[in-house]
Amino acid sequence: MRDAYAVDIVFCLDVTGSMYPIVDRLKEGVLTLPKRLAEAAAVGDKAIGELRVRFVAYRDFRDNPADALQESRFFRMPAQAGELETAVRDLEAGGGGDEPESGLEALAVAFGSDWCAGANRRHLVVVLTDASAHPLGVGRAAPDYPPAAPATLDDLAAVWVGSNPEASRLLLFAPATTPWAGMTAWRDTVHVPSRPGNGLNEYALTEIVDAIAARI
Repeated sequence: MRDAYAVDIVFCLDVTGSMYPIVDRLKEGVLTLPKRLAEAAAVGDKAIGELRVRFVAYRDFRDNPADALQESRFFRMPAQAGELETAVRDLEAGGGGDEPESGLEALAVAFGSDWCAGANRRHLVVVLTDASAHPLGVGRAAPDYPPAAPATLDDLAAVWVGSNPEASRLLLFAPATTPWAGMTAWRDTVHVPSRPGNGLNEYALTEIVDAIAARI
């Protein structure tokens, strides 16, 4: 087996109303996440030495800027699994209005995470959504609009290309719509299509964990 990786995972989680199925599954499975990931990684002859997890939950700045974005710090797993569980249980799927949502702003925040440093590291950003995303800048006048969000999708792609190229991986569970479908051309990006408006109900948590493990 290869040397163990230090793994940071950021979940960009759409928490609009239709997403209750996957939000509920994450709440139920968060405590078992370290064990699930370790087992799935071992199948691919990989080992996880250190694991940290955080989330960036989002809705829609155009619909309601006050609840459009919520982020956590990194939690070290499994030692802080209980704290992560508490944070995840505070998330409620609701609101968002009509699609599209503010997924690109959440992605910009995720890219700016306080990533682990050193050798044998993996930085994974996992988007979980059943909706398209607004162009960057929609809702920029809101007080809580993230200052890290660039002006255009091309600018966001440049941030991704320049960030830790040897370590970073992007995994999109998202519909084959704008902008997600076009992001398969980005470096180290995998797109797993989701059904629009279905809350990722077609995917069991095990399938999501397996896809993450494959990117380590």
